[in-house]
Amino acid sequence: MSDFDAAVIGSGPNGLSAAVALAQTGRRVVVYEAQGTIGGSARTSPLTLPGFRHDVCSAIHPMAAISPALSVLPLADHGLRWIHPEAPLAHPFDDAPAVLLERTIAATAATMGDDGPRYTQWMRPLLSHWEALIADALRAPGIPKSPLVMARFGLWAVRPAAMTARSVFKGERGQGFFAGMAGHAVMPMERVASSAIGLMLTLAGHAAGWPFPEGGAQAIPDALASIFTSLGGVIRTDTRIRQLEDVETDGPVFFQTAPAVLSRIAGDHLPASYRRRLARYRHGPGVFKVDWALSEPIPWRDAACRRAATLHLGSTLGEIAASEHVAWYGGISPAPYVLLAQHSLFDPTRAPPGKHTAWGYCHVESGSPIEHTDFIEAQVERYAPGFRDCILARHTMSAVDFEAYNPSFIGGDINVGAPDLDQLLTRPVARLSPYTTPNPRIFLCSAATPPGGGVHGMAGANAVAAMLSAQ
Repeated sequence: MSDFDAAVIGSGPNGLSAAVALAQTGRRVVVYEAQGTIGGSARTSPLTLPGFRHDVCSAIHPMAAISPALSVLPLADHGLRWIHPEAPLAHPFDDAPAVLLERTIAATAATMGDDGPRYTQWMRPLLSHWEALIADALRAPGIPKSPLVMARFGLWAVRPAAMTARSVFKGERGQGFFAGMAGHAVMPMERVASSAIGLMLTLAGHAAGWPFPEGGAQAIPDALASIFTSLGGVIRTDTRIRQLEDVETDGPVFFQTAPAVLSRIAGDHLPASYRRRLARYRHGPGVFKVDWALSEPIPWRDAACRRAATLHLGSTLGEIAASEHVAWYGGISPAPYVLLAQHSLFDPTRAPPGKHTAWGYCHVESGSPIEHTDFIEAQVERYAPGFRDCILARHTMSAVDFEAYNPSFIGGDINVGAPDLDQLLTRPVARLSPYTTPNPRIFLCSAATPPGGGVHGMAGANAVAAMLSAQ
């Protein structure tokens, strides 16, 4: 007789979301984590100096704030407190005021100059049915419950980001702003469907903001784990599962891993034909990241940048598009598109009194070991002269380091899969339910399944729903 009714391999938000959903059915569930702490892509660690708390991977969590899987859980009762910066995002320019993504469409449009009315006309009808859009966009693939809403969104989402930017906006400021949003897709701006993630994140900023947890991203898995263990669940850290026989159950096993890791662990428990299909799964570019301990806040030239916890550095559509093209096809961009977070302006728990933290990364060629610190810091200095004088210490991670940190981040791909159109719809393989496998015991619940990357727990919840519907 097995010790547990079900098992989950991986303790990131998707794995823990699956574990909670399983435990809520009355099952005895065990979660395995290879590292000494839970969290997956949502961990917080003192990477630089004592007293400075840095998010190792994810840092800002708009999708967690709108997730149907997480919103129904009593996360606040288990220690999670969301912090909302004054503005979700700032996009600075060299010689013009920053564009800010504000909580309202009107306030955002007011920062765009002549493109403001165009933004309002574009965004208002999309935001008016936000709840229906999220319910369909994050659920398992199938017939939309609100087909007209999804069709309106899809007409824009399927377009290349460069096309969307130029068709909506006439000026460089509006175009650059949307290019920065679309850059989260980690794909060239000229590719089909590169607008989707940028549009979703823009809408999320208006609907729910871009919050982050007090104390660090670690608070999300910690709260999920607290709920899980309160339901009788068991978590085993420092436990690497190398083969399916290592799990303590004869029941279902949920993998929060990349398809390649699933194939390696499950081995002959999956048909060779299915494993060959998993082997064709494609990963996107990697990332190079720098964490900084700072003596003072970043000295932004435009003071409006201090109102946001997240910044996109790389002024124009052309500049951002060039950076993302290089990351996808290979090479080095000396002026990379940089995503930056400055938590300590809004969360004093991140640094000692009077000190600050910041976090920035750029997209790089898959598997690149190349040092990008100087390029990233030059981009920050470009918008914040004197930034380098504030640095007390730094910690860097290359694409190679990210894969070593998490074997599912193949080539440094923190989104666990290229999000281009075919994989957006069929990840990890074309199958009626992407969470199931030919083995009725084995399920996939990672970002390699819909709705893809992001801290939202939906892949875990969707995978458990697929298991229950098959019974």
